[in-house]
Amino acid sequence: MKLTNFSRGIISTSAGSLFWGFFGTIYFQYISFIGVFEVVAHRSFWTFLILVFTTTIFKKWHIFKKILYNKTNILTLFLTSLLIFGNWSVWIYAVSTNKIIDASFGYFIFPIISVFFGYLFLNEKLNKKRIISISLVIVSTVYLFFNFSSLPWVGLSVAFLWSVYNLLRKKINVETDIGLLIESLFMLPIILVIFYFIISSNQNNFVFNNIGLMSLIFLAGPMTVIPLFLYVKGVELAGLGASGMVFFITPTAQFLLGFFYFNEPFSYQKFNSFILIWIAVFIYLKDLYEKDL
Repeated sequence: MKLTNFSRGIISTSAGSLFWGFFGTIYFQYISFIGVFEVVAHRSFWTFLILVFTTTIFKKWHIFKKILYNKTNILTLFLTSLLIFGNWSVWIYAVSTNKIIDASFGYFIFPIISVFFGYLFLNEKLNKKRIISISLVIVSTVYLFFNFSSLPWVGLSVAFLWSVYNLLRKKINVETDIGLLIESLFMLPIILVIFYFIISSNQNNFVFNNIGLMSLIFLAGPMTVIPLFLYVKGVELAGLGASGMVFFITPTAQFLLGFFYFNEPFSYQKFNSFILIWIAVFIYLKDLYEKDL
């Protein structure tokens, strides 16, 4: 039986979300011993080189040049490059310090915060279900704030950085991969500075006499680009609403890994907060489903 575009889109989006949430989490946690800054630097550098390759293969340099001639796009992509660098840094910090559950909190609430930002800055409408979802996220965050010891700063940082990133990218509407290529180009000076200090202090783990570790670190690029292409392709085929529902595979996988595989602590305060978040997510998903009908 021939698959429809919608079905192929759901499969592609699901694969990308699972890749991010499961394989990405295990991989970045595994290499986190080399240090947060070195992981982020290599992730950014190899992502940049791979995107140069894919832009050449798919003959998209004309799109790249067109974006460069637009001052608004360039300024916005400069800002988003800082946001995504911050997001990657916080995420790598989370997986290297046993805060994967906190990071999953951020990815659970990010779509709902994005809806709120859309209302504030893009004049997008809010219906009753989305107002309830946003309210529950606020209540959950305030609850954790009054239980200061369990406040997931990592998750809140991830959610804020990623939501603002998506808001700005939505305003300029450039292709995801080309936008990320330009963002990576802006990150390159920061990356080179990090590499300089790592190498000059003799803490560089990417060395030619250790081919195994060198190859493992190189995978930081593909581990970023592959799920990106899968997810974006799925959005193109299945639509934003359906893909938004599928995205929750990512934080669900992260949460399950953090709790069952990495045995991270999970206080009753966080459990109570997550219950509110899961209710908010359920209401949000129900709204997306009804919208797609």
